Amino acid sequence: MKAEANKSFNLSRFSKKYMMEIILFFIALALCFTAPGFFTIGNILNIFRNVALAGVISFGMTMTIIGGEIDLSVGSSIALSAVLTATVTGALAKAGIMPMESAVFVGMACALVVGLLIGLFNGFIRTKFNIPTFIITLAMLNVIYGSAALISRGFPVTTLPDWYNWIGAGRLFGTFPVPALWLLIVFAIVFVIMNLTRFGREVYAVGGNPESARLSGINVSKVKIIILVAVQVLAAFSGIILSAQVMSGSSTFGRGYEMDVISAVIIGGTSLFGGIGKVWGTLMGIVFLGVINNGMTLFGVGDFEKYIVRGLLILFAVLFNTIQIQSLQKARVAK
Repeated sequence: MKAEANKSFNLSRFSKKYMMEIILFFIALALCFTAPGFFTIGNILNIFRNVALAGVISFGMTMTIIGGEIDLSVGSSIALSAVLTATVTGALAKAGIMPMESAVFVGMACALVVGLLIGLFNGFIRTKFNIPTFIITLAMLNVIYGSAALISRGFPVTTLPDWYNWIGAGRLFGTFPVPALWLLIVFAIVFVIMNLTRFGREVYAVGGNPESARLSGINVSKVKIIILVAVQVLAAFSGIILSAQVMSGSSTFGRGYEMDVISAVIIGGTSLFGGIGKVWGTLMGIVFLGVINNGMTLFGVGDFEKYIVRGLLILFAVLFNTIQIQSLQKARVAK
């Protein structure tokens, strides 16, 4: 009888731990039989290509939210990064300083450095004045969008070399989308940081209880600044990928990406209260949203309906995560 009880308990624990994977499996299985063209290599690779831009940022956002913070300005950072890359490239080429083919590297570097500086600014304001990052980044969202519009004068900037398109629209071996490669590389890096390094453990500690982390000798301010820098740098990198896809930089890029990024993180099981979450869960959340969007497209669902479905998914994910956290807390109290 005890063996059966233990087996039942383990099955229950397994289903709770891998709930997202189980749900994703059954949704994909249903789409295989109901959505024409879903279960093809081309369509599956297309799903990964479509989620790559938001996915790259989502891993940085996972670190940020686990650490007890949030960044609402990542969409505007995509726009600024794309505009800066194209503008700097064009300026260097027109001035005759270097050819466009090599000037784009300087443009990309400038975009990444500006992303880093924005993250440092957000982190400084957060730790120095103790203003919630929700407020800081909401303000920065408008500042960064406005800056991108001023630099580009409201028009797309198209001064980019032909080879640059490979970064955002190329294919390895003629099949595998390059954006999906960037997605997997960033996932691997953040996964290692969060699961196999001391810094990753510090992020969890700071997000779970900042005061306890401080008393344990962790530099809480340093951790918060680093995670806010990380998400901004990844947003800048995502802007580079997007500008390479469409071969231009525009101040209209990135609008609404905050919702996609935060949705993937929450659906993946990361708690908005901090201290709880998994990088693998975020990957599942990204793929989940990609599969849902792809399935709705194959069924001809309109854009307005997609917003409704996405909003309901976020609400369900938050409710589910809250219930799980409360059950864990009750279990700990009972022990």
